[in-house]
Parts: sequence; structure tokens; C-alpha cells
Amino acid sequence: MRNEDIRNKIGVTSIEEKMREHHLRWFDHVRRRPTDAPVRRVDRINLGQVKRAQRRPEKTWMEVIRRDIEAKGLSEGIFAR
Repeated sequence: MRNEDIRNKIGVTSIEEKMREHHLRWFDHVRRRPTDAPVRRVDRINLGQVKRAQRRPEKTWMEVIRRDIEAKGLSEGIFAR
């Protein structure tokens, strides 16, 4: 029996869905902080000068959030202050 079938039968969501919910909950929490809070100042750091290792480029936090917002069928505007 497949794990997906078992999860559907007992009513448990997938790990991907739980991670997506966690990301969006944290994103909403960060957006509600004042703009001078340390966690918000990280948004404005320019990483253009940072040299990354030679491999597949990793996704930024905002790329992950945008993907999660699209997957849930939401718009980024609902998280604006």
C-alpha cells in the first residue's frame, strides 16, 4: 500500500504541505515585524557580491516563498501590511 493512500485514509496531510504551511506562517510573522527589526533588515541585504560554490544555485528564501504562495493559489498581496 502506498504512503499517499495511507495518509488519505487516515486524514494526514503530506510533509510538503506541512512545510509549505510553516514557510507561509513564518513569512507572515516576519512581514508583521517593524521594518527596523533585524529579521526584516535581512530582506534588504544585497548578496550580489557574494561568491557561491560551483554547483546548482540554491533558491533564495523569497523564491521558496513565491513558489509556496503559487502552490497554495494565493497572492503575495495578502501578506502585505
